[in-house]
Amino acid sequence: MAIIKPFKAWRPVANKVHLVATQSVERYKPATLNAKMNENPYTFFHVIKPEFNQMVKSKIGSPELLRKIKNKFVDFCNEGIFEQDVTAGYYVYEQRTLNHSYTGIIALASIHDYFNDVIKKHENTLSERESKLKSYLEICDFNAEPVCVTYQDNTKINQLVNKVKEQTPTYDFTTTDKLRHILWYVNDTEITTKIEHEFSTINALYIADGHHRSASSALLGKFKKEQNPAHTGNESYNYYMAILFPESQVHIYEFNRLVKDLNNLSSTEFIELLKTNFVVKELHNSVPTVAYEMCMYLNKRWYTLVTKDKIIDRSNPITSLDASILSDYILAPLLNITDLRTDRRVTFISGTKGTNELVNQVDSGRYQVAFSLFPATMQQVKNIADVGGVMPPKTTWVEPKLRNGLTIYSLS
Repeated sequence: MAIIKPFKAWRPVANKVHLVATQSVERYKPATLNAKMNENPYTFFHVIKPEFNQMVKSKIGSPELLRKIKNKFVDFCNEGIFEQDVTAGYYVYEQRTLNHSYTGIIALASIHDYFNDVIKKHENTLSERESKLKSYLEICDFNAEPVCVTYQDNTKINQLVNKVKEQTPTYDFTTTDKLRHILWYVNDTEITTKIEHEFSTINALYIADGHHRSASSALLGKFKKEQNPAHTGNESYNYYMAILFPESQVHIYEFNRLVKDLNNLSSTEFIELLKTNFVVKELHNSVPTVAYEMCMYLNKRWYTLVTKDKIIDRSNPITSLDASILSDYILAPLLNITDLRTDRRVTFISGTKGTNELVNQVDSGRYQVAFSLFPATMQQVKNIADVGGVMPPKTTWVEPKLRNGLTIYSLS
Protein backbone atom coordinates (compact mmCIF):
# COMPACT_ATOMS: atom_id res chain seq x y z
CA MET A 1 0.00 0.00 0.00
CA ALA A 2 1.23 3.50 -0.81
CA ILE A 3 2.99 5.52 1.89
CA ILE A 4 2.37 9.25 1.57
CA LYS A 5 3.46 11.78 4.22
CA PRO A 6 2.90 15.51 4.86
CA PHE A 7 5.96 17.71 5.33
CA LYS A 8 7.08 21.21 6.29
CA ALA A 9 7.91 22.81 2.97
CA TRP A 10 10.12 25.79 2.44
CA ARG A 11 8.11 28.11 0.20
CA PRO A 12 8.54 31.57 -1.35
CA VAL A 13 6.79 34.34 0.55
CA ALA A 14 3.49 35.13 -1.14
CA ASN A 15 4.49 38.51 -2.57
CA LYS A 16 7.53 37.01 -4.32
CA VAL A 17 6.31 33.58 -5.42
CA HIS A 18 5.69 34.74 -9.00
CA LEU A 19 9.28 35.99 -9.11
CA VAL A 20 10.88 32.93 -7.49
CA ALA A 21 9.28 29.86 -9.10
CA THR A 22 10.90 28.91 -12.40
CA GLN A 23 10.69 26.49 -15.26
CA SER A 24 13.52 24.00 -15.75
CA VAL A 25 16.86 25.53 -16.75
CA GLU A 26 17.00 23.21 -19.77
CA ARG A 27 14.02 24.96 -21.33
CA TYR A 28 15.91 28.23 -21.84
CA LYS A 29 18.60 29.32 -24.24
CA PRO A 30 21.65 30.84 -22.47
CA ALA A 31 20.87 34.40 -23.60
CA THR A 32 17.30 34.19 -22.34
CA LEU A 33 18.41 32.66 -19.06
CA ASN A 34 21.00 35.37 -18.50
CA ALA A 35 18.44 38.09 -19.21
CA LYS A 36 16.03 36.62 -16.68
CA MET A 37 18.73 36.43 -14.02
CA ASN A 38 19.89 39.98 -14.72
CA GLU A 39 16.36 41.32 -14.43
CA ASN A 40 15.15 39.27 -11.45
CA PRO A 41 17.19 38.91 -8.23
CA TYR A 42 14.58 36.56 -6.76
CA THR A 43 14.39 33.89 -9.46
CA PHE A 44 15.28 30.39 -8.27
CA PHE A 45 17.77 30.31 -11.13
CA HIS A 46 20.13 32.19 -8.81
CA VAL A 47 20.08 29.15 -6.51
CA ILE A 48 20.55 26.68 -9.33
CA LYS A 49 23.30 28.78 -10.94
CA PRO A 50 25.04 30.47 -7.98
CA GLU A 51 28.08 31.54 -10.02
CA PHE A 52 26.08 33.80 -12.31
CA ASN A 53 28.18 36.79 -13.45
CA GLN A 54 31.30 35.39 -11.77
CA MET A 55 34.47 35.18 -13.83
CA VAL A 56 35.78 31.96 -12.29
CA LYS A 57 33.48 28.95 -12.63
CA SER A 58 33.52 25.67 -10.75
CA LYS A 59 33.42 22.40 -12.64
CA ILE A 60 29.87 21.29 -13.41
CA GLY A 61 28.72 18.78 -10.81
CA SER A 62 31.73 19.37 -8.57
CA PRO A 63 31.33 19.36 -4.77
CA GLU A 64 32.47 22.99 -4.79
CA LEU A 65 29.62 24.03 -7.08
CA LEU A 66 27.05 21.93 -5.21
CA ARG A 67 28.06 23.58 -1.91
CA LYS A 68 27.54 26.97 -3.55
CA ILE A 69 24.04 25.91 -4.60
CA LYS A 70 23.24 24.89 -1.04
CA ASN A 71 24.70 28.11 0.36
CA LYS A 72 22.68 30.20 -2.09
CA PHE A 73 19.51 28.44 -1.01
CA VAL A 74 20.41 29.16 2.62
CA ASP A 75 20.94 32.80 1.64
CA PHE A 76 17.44 32.92 0.14
CA CYS A 77 16.07 31.51 3.40
CA ASN A 78 18.04 33.96 5.57
CA GLU A 79 16.91 36.87 3.41
CA GLY A 80 13.26 35.92 3.92
CA ILE A 81 12.64 34.97 0.30
CA PHE A 82 11.77 31.46 1.52
CA GLU A 83 9.98 30.60 4.75
CA GLN A 84 9.32 27.17 6.21
CA ASP A 85 5.86 26.08 7.27
CA VAL A 86 5.56 25.54 11.02
CA THR A 87 3.44 22.40 10.81
CA ALA A 88 3.59 19.55 8.33
CA GLY A 89 1.00 19.59 5.59
CA TYR A 90 0.08 18.62 2.09
CA TYR A 91 -0.02 21.09 -0.80
CA VAL A 92 -2.88 20.94 -3.26
CA TYR A 93 -1.65 22.40 -6.54
CA GLU A 94 -3.70 23.37 -9.57
CA GLN A 95 -2.30 24.45 -12.92
CA ARG A 96 -4.59 26.00 -15.49
CA THR A 97 -3.76 26.38 -19.17
CA LEU A 98 -5.91 27.75 -21.96
CA ASN A 99 -7.28 24.25 -22.62
CA HIS A 100 -6.69 22.15 -19.51
CA SER A 101 -6.76 22.17 -15.74
CA TYR A 102 -4.62 19.83 -13.64
CA THR A 103 -4.86 19.27 -9.88
CA GLY A 104 -2.53 17.17 -7.74
CA ILE A 105 -1.23 16.79 -4.18
CA ILE A 106 2.38 17.63 -3.32
CA ALA A 107 3.55 15.22 -0.61
CA LEU A 108 6.41 12.96 0.40
CA ALA A 109 6.75 9.58 -1.30
CA SER A 110 8.63 6.71 0.32
CA ILE A 111 11.85 5.15 -0.98
CA HIS A 112 10.56 1.97 0.68
CA ASP A 113 7.71 1.99 -1.86
CA TYR A 114 10.24 2.61 -4.63
CA PHE A 115 12.32 -0.43 -3.72
CA ASN A 116 9.26 -2.64 -3.17
CA ASP A 117 7.68 -1.70 -6.50
CA VAL A 118 4.64 0.00 -5.03
CA ILE A 119 6.01 2.96 -6.98
CA LYS A 120 6.26 1.51 -10.47
CA LYS A 121 8.64 2.53 -13.24
CA HIS A 122 8.49 2.35 -17.02
CA GLU A 123 11.89 3.82 -17.97
CA ASN A 124 15.46 2.66 -17.57
CA THR A 125 17.73 4.99 -15.61
CA LEU A 126 21.40 5.59 -16.31
CA SER A 127 23.63 4.68 -13.37
CA GLU A 128 26.00 7.59 -14.08
CA ARG A 129 23.17 10.10 -13.95
CA GLU A 130 21.74 8.45 -10.82
CA SER A 131 25.11 8.83 -9.13
CA LYS A 132 25.43 12.49 -10.13
CA LEU A 133 21.95 13.29 -8.84
CA LYS A 134 22.67 11.39 -5.62
CA SER A 135 25.74 13.60 -5.07
CA TYR A 136 23.61 16.64 -5.84
CA LEU A 137 21.06 15.65 -3.20
CA GLU A 138 23.68 14.65 -0.66
CA ILE A 139 25.41 18.03 -0.76
CA CYS A 140 22.60 20.43 -1.71
CA ASP A 141 20.30 18.70 0.73
CA PHE A 142 16.93 19.57 -0.82
CA ASN A 143 14.31 18.61 -3.41
CA ALA A 144 13.18 21.62 -5.43
CA GLU A 145 11.02 19.89 -8.05
CA PRO A 146 8.54 17.12 -7.21
CA VAL A 147 8.53 13.86 -9.13
CA CYS A 148 5.28 13.47 -11.08
CA VAL A 149 3.40 10.35 -9.93
CA THR A 150 -0.04 9.10 -10.95
CA TYR A 151 -2.61 6.89 -9.29
CA GLN A 152 -5.98 5.44 -10.25
CA ASP A 153 -8.76 7.95 -9.70
CA ASN A 154 -10.11 7.74 -6.17
CA THR A 155 -13.49 9.28 -5.32
CA LYS A 156 -12.66 9.93 -1.66
CA ILE A 157 -9.37 11.66 -2.47
CA ASN A 158 -11.13 13.76 -5.10
CA GLN A 159 -13.71 14.80 -2.52
CA LEU A 160 -11.01 15.82 -0.05
CA VAL A 161 -9.18 17.82 -2.72
CA ASN A 162 -12.38 19.56 -3.81
CA LYS A 163 -13.09 20.46 -0.18
CA VAL A 164 -9.65 22.04 0.07
CA LYS A 165 -10.20 23.98 -3.15
CA GLU A 166 -13.27 25.64 -1.65
CA GLN A 167 -10.92 27.55 0.65
CA THR A 168 -8.90 30.68 -0.12
CA PRO A 169 -5.67 29.62 -1.84
CA THR A 170 -2.24 30.28 -0.39
CA TYR A 171 -0.91 31.28 -3.82
CA ASP A 172 -2.68 32.33 -6.98
CA PHE A 173 -0.48 33.78 -9.71
CA THR A 174 0.01 33.69 -13.46
CA THR A 175 3.33 33.37 -15.26
CA THR A 176 4.45 34.79 -18.60
CA ASP A 177 3.80 31.47 -20.36
CA LYS A 178 0.10 32.09 -19.63
CA LEU A 179 -0.13 29.38 -16.97
CA ARG A 180 -2.09 30.02 -13.80
CA HIS A 181 -0.70 28.42 -10.64
CA ILE A 182 -2.88 27.96 -7.55
CA LEU A 183 -1.70 26.32 -4.34
CA TRP A 184 -3.42 25.48 -1.05
CA TYR A 185 -1.40 24.68 2.06
CA VAL A 186 -3.32 21.94 3.90
CA ASN A 187 -2.42 21.43 7.57
CA ASP A 188 -5.87 20.60 8.96
CA THR A 189 -5.17 17.37 10.87
CA GLU A 190 -8.51 15.83 9.99
CA ILE A 191 -7.94 16.32 6.25
CA THR A 192 -4.27 15.33 6.24
CA THR A 193 -5.04 12.15 8.18
CA LYS A 194 -7.78 11.22 5.71
CA ILE A 195 -5.51 11.89 2.73
CA GLU A 196 -2.77 9.70 4.19
CA HIS A 197 -5.29 6.94 4.94
CA GLU A 198 -6.84 6.99 1.47
CA PHE A 199 -3.46 6.65 -0.20
CA SER A 200 -2.70 3.70 2.07
CA THR A 201 -5.55 1.86 0.31
CA ILE A 202 -3.95 2.36 -3.12
CA ASN A 203 -1.94 -0.60 -4.38
CA ALA A 204 0.30 1.13 -6.93
CA LEU A 205 1.68 4.51 -7.88
CA TYR A 206 3.21 5.12 -11.32
CA ILE A 207 6.09 7.47 -12.09
CA ALA A 208 4.98 9.67 -14.97
CA ASP A 209 7.98 12.01 -15.02
CA GLY A 210 11.10 11.92 -12.85
CA HIS A 211 12.58 8.43 -12.99
CA HIS A 212 16.14 9.62 -12.39
CA ARG A 213 15.14 11.88 -9.51
CA SER A 214 13.28 8.99 -7.89
CA ALA A 215 16.18 6.60 -8.40
CA SER A 216 18.74 9.03 -7.01
CA SER A 217 16.62 9.75 -3.92
CA ALA A 218 16.29 6.01 -3.30
CA LEU A 219 20.03 5.54 -3.82
CA LEU A 220 20.83 8.32 -1.33
CA GLY A 221 18.39 6.92 1.22
CA LYS A 222 19.91 3.46 0.95
CA PHE A 223 23.41 4.91 1.36
CA LYS A 224 22.45 6.97 4.42
CA LYS A 225 20.70 4.00 5.98
CA GLU A 226 23.88 1.95 5.66
CA GLN A 227 25.86 4.78 7.26
CA ASN A 228 23.44 5.23 10.16
CA PRO A 229 23.56 2.51 12.86
CA ALA A 230 20.61 4.19 14.60
CA HIS A 231 18.41 4.12 11.47
CA THR A 232 14.69 4.02 12.30
CA GLY A 233 13.03 4.48 8.91
CA ASN A 234 11.56 7.85 9.86
CA GLU A 235 14.56 9.94 8.82
CA SER A 236 14.05 12.59 6.14
CA TYR A 237 16.24 10.67 3.67
CA ASN A 238 13.60 7.91 3.57
CA TYR A 239 11.33 10.21 1.55
CA TYR A 240 11.37 12.47 -1.47
CA MET A 241 9.00 15.12 -2.78
CA ALA A 242 6.36 14.07 -5.31
CA ILE A 243 3.20 15.47 -6.79
CA LEU A 244 0.43 12.90 -7.07
CA PHE A 245 -2.11 13.27 -9.85
CA PRO A 246 -5.12 11.04 -10.47
CA GLU A 247 -4.80 9.50 -13.92
CA SER A 248 -7.57 11.68 -15.31
CA GLN A 249 -5.52 14.78 -14.43
CA VAL A 250 -2.45 13.88 -16.50
CA HIS A 251 -2.09 14.51 -20.21
CA ILE A 252 0.30 12.29 -22.16
CA TYR A 253 1.67 13.70 -25.39
CA GLU A 254 3.73 11.90 -27.98
CA PHE A 255 7.41 12.46 -28.76
CA ASN A 256 7.81 12.89 -32.50
CA ARG A 257 11.01 11.99 -34.40
CA LEU A 258 13.23 13.87 -36.85
CA VAL A 259 15.90 12.00 -38.83
CA LYS A 260 18.82 13.65 -40.62
CA ASP A 261 19.09 11.31 -43.64
CA LEU A 262 17.63 8.21 -45.32
CA ASN A 263 20.72 6.02 -44.86
CA ASN A 264 21.77 6.43 -48.52
CA LEU A 265 18.32 5.47 -49.78
CA SER A 266 16.40 7.59 -52.28
CA SER A 267 12.94 8.76 -51.25
CA THR A 268 11.39 6.36 -53.75
CA GLU A 269 13.43 3.42 -52.45
CA PHE A 270 12.59 4.29 -48.85
CA ILE A 271 8.85 4.46 -49.50
CA GLU A 272 8.91 1.15 -51.37
CA LEU A 273 10.66 -0.52 -48.43
CA LEU A 274 8.06 0.94 -46.05
CA LYS A 275 5.29 -0.82 -47.99
CA THR A 276 6.51 -4.20 -46.73
CA ASN A 277 5.04 -3.54 -43.28
CA PHE A 278 2.88 -0.43 -43.75
CA VAL A 279 0.10 0.77 -45.98
CA VAL A 280 1.49 4.05 -47.31
CA LYS A 281 -0.95 6.77 -48.32
CA GLU A 282 -0.14 10.28 -49.45
CA LEU A 283 -2.51 12.45 -47.43
CA HIS A 284 -2.61 15.90 -45.86
CA ASN A 285 -2.91 14.55 -42.32
CA SER A 286 0.02 15.46 -40.09
CA VAL A 287 -1.36 13.98 -36.87
CA PRO A 288 -2.33 10.29 -36.52
CA THR A 289 -5.94 9.73 -35.47
CA VAL A 290 -5.63 6.18 -34.09
CA ALA A 291 -3.05 3.80 -32.71
CA TYR A 292 -0.95 1.78 -35.22
CA GLU A 293 -0.98 4.75 -37.55
CA MET A 294 1.82 7.28 -37.93
CA CYS A 295 2.38 10.22 -40.21
CA MET A 296 5.56 10.92 -42.16
CA TYR A 297 6.77 14.19 -43.69
CA LEU A 298 9.14 13.75 -46.63
CA ASN A 299 9.87 15.95 -49.66
CA LYS A 300 7.26 18.51 -48.60
CA ARG A 301 4.53 15.87 -48.49
CA TRP A 302 2.68 14.19 -45.63
CA TYR A 303 2.09 10.45 -45.75
CA THR A 304 0.05 8.22 -43.47
CA LEU A 305 1.67 4.90 -42.55
CA VAL A 306 -0.84 2.31 -41.39
CA THR A 307 0.80 -0.63 -39.63
CA LYS A 308 -0.07 -4.00 -41.12
CA ASP A 309 -1.56 -6.53 -38.70
CA LYS A 310 1.19 -9.08 -39.38
CA ILE A 311 3.73 -7.11 -37.32
CA ILE A 312 1.46 -6.10 -34.43
CA ASP A 313 1.73 -8.29 -31.33
CA ARG A 314 -1.09 -6.94 -29.17
CA SER A 315 -0.19 -9.36 -26.38
CA ASN A 316 3.13 -7.56 -25.84
CA PRO A 317 2.65 -4.14 -24.19
CA ILE A 318 6.10 -2.92 -25.25
CA THR A 319 6.57 -4.03 -28.85
CA SER A 320 2.99 -3.04 -29.68
CA LEU A 321 3.67 0.62 -28.88
CA ASP A 322 3.72 2.86 -31.94
CA ALA A 323 7.13 4.17 -30.85
CA SER A 324 8.44 0.59 -30.73
CA ILE A 325 6.98 -0.23 -34.14
CA LEU A 326 8.67 2.84 -35.61
CA SER A 327 12.02 1.82 -34.11
CA ASP A 328 11.76 -1.90 -34.86
CA TYR A 329 10.49 -1.70 -38.43
CA ILE A 330 11.71 1.66 -39.77
CA LEU A 331 14.47 3.36 -37.81
CA ALA A 332 16.61 0.29 -37.11
CA PRO A 333 16.27 -1.90 -40.24
CA LEU A 334 15.88 0.83 -42.86
CA LEU A 335 17.72 3.87 -41.46
CA ASN A 336 20.32 2.06 -39.29
CA ILE A 337 19.34 3.90 -36.12
CA THR A 338 19.70 1.23 -33.46
CA ASP A 339 20.26 3.25 -30.28
CA LEU A 340 17.92 6.19 -29.78
CA ARG A 341 19.89 7.36 -26.73
CA THR A 342 23.17 7.89 -28.55
CA ASP A 343 22.51 8.23 -32.30
CA ARG A 344 22.80 11.90 -33.24
CA ARG A 345 20.98 11.37 -36.52
CA VAL A 346 17.66 11.33 -34.66
CA THR A 347 16.06 14.16 -32.66
CA PHE A 348 12.91 14.20 -30.56
CA ILE A 349 10.24 16.90 -30.58
CA SER A 350 7.46 17.03 -28.00
CA GLY A 351 3.95 16.75 -29.36
CA THR A 352 3.10 19.92 -27.42
CA LYS A 353 4.91 21.86 -30.15
CA GLY A 354 2.63 20.56 -32.89
CA THR A 355 3.69 19.32 -36.30
CA ASN A 356 4.60 22.71 -37.80
CA GLU A 357 7.95 22.37 -36.04
CA LEU A 358 8.53 19.08 -37.88
CA VAL A 359 7.75 20.73 -41.21
CA ASN A 360 10.05 23.67 -40.47
CA GLN A 361 12.95 21.42 -39.51
CA VAL A 362 12.66 19.23 -42.61
CA ASP A 363 12.05 22.13 -45.01
CA SER A 364 15.12 23.88 -43.61
CA GLY A 365 17.29 20.97 -44.72
CA ARG A 366 18.51 20.14 -41.22
CA TYR A 367 16.52 16.90 -41.35
CA GLN A 368 15.27 14.79 -44.24
CA VAL A 369 12.27 13.03 -42.75
CA ALA A 370 9.93 13.42 -39.79
CA PHE A 371 7.54 11.02 -38.08
CA SER A 372 4.47 12.07 -36.10
CA LEU A 373 3.20 9.47 -33.63
CA PHE A 374 -0.05 8.68 -31.88
CA PRO A 375 0.44 9.24 -28.13
CA ALA A 376 0.68 6.34 -25.71
CA THR A 377 -2.20 5.99 -23.27
CA MET A 378 -1.97 5.88 -19.50
CA GLN A 379 -3.17 2.28 -19.64
CA GLN A 380 -0.27 1.38 -21.92
CA VAL A 381 2.16 3.02 -19.49
CA LYS A 382 0.64 1.07 -16.59
CA ASN A 383 0.66 -2.23 -18.50
CA ILE A 384 4.38 -1.87 -19.17
CA ALA A 385 5.18 -0.80 -15.60
CA ASP A 386 3.13 -3.67 -14.16
CA VAL A 387 5.25 -6.27 -15.94
CA GLY A 388 8.50 -4.50 -15.12
CA GLY A 389 8.97 -3.45 -18.73
CA VAL A 390 10.67 -0.43 -20.21
CA MET A 391 9.32 1.96 -22.82
CA PRO A 392 11.54 3.09 -25.70
CA PRO A 393 13.43 6.34 -24.99
CA LYS A 394 11.42 9.51 -25.47
CA THR A 395 8.03 7.87 -25.80
CA THR A 396 5.95 10.14 -23.57
CA TRP A 397 5.87 13.84 -22.77
CA VAL A 398 3.76 14.37 -19.67
CA GLU A 399 1.87 17.52 -18.73
CA PRO A 400 1.67 19.39 -16.47
CA LYS A 401 5.25 20.48 -15.85
CA LEU A 402 5.76 22.01 -12.43
CA ARG A 403 7.95 24.95 -11.52
CA ASN A 404 11.14 24.66 -9.50
CA GLY A 405 11.19 26.36 -6.13
CA LEU A 406 7.44 26.43 -5.52
CA THR A 407 7.74 23.98 -2.63
CA ILE A 408 11.06 22.66 -1.34
CA TYR A 409 11.72 19.60 0.80
CA SER A 410 14.77 19.94 3.00
CA LEU A 411 16.58 16.69 3.73
CA SER A 412 18.20 18.14 6.85
